[in-house]
Amino acid sequence: MIRRLFWLVLGGSLGAWAAFRLKRLMRALTPQALVHQASGVGQTVRDFTDDVRTAMHAREDELRDALGLDAPTETDKDHH
Repeated sequence: MIRRLFWLVLGGSLGAWAAFRLKRLMRALTPQALVHQASGVGQTVRDFTDDVRTAMHAREDELRDALGLDAPTETDKDHH
């Protein structure tokens, strides 16, 4: 008798938990929720590309300074 009650309570608990998770999943898959998630991902990608672009330009400036590529050459001085 107690074993049957145990399995009944366990089955009911697992069923309630599964129903709760399924309801939450279905709420997350509504069109409005998907649009909201996609806009968040889009903003994250834009922020990432902005950070990469900024770091790329900074590194390029460092390399140009280190290699002296921005310094005027002798041929540039003759033309000015």
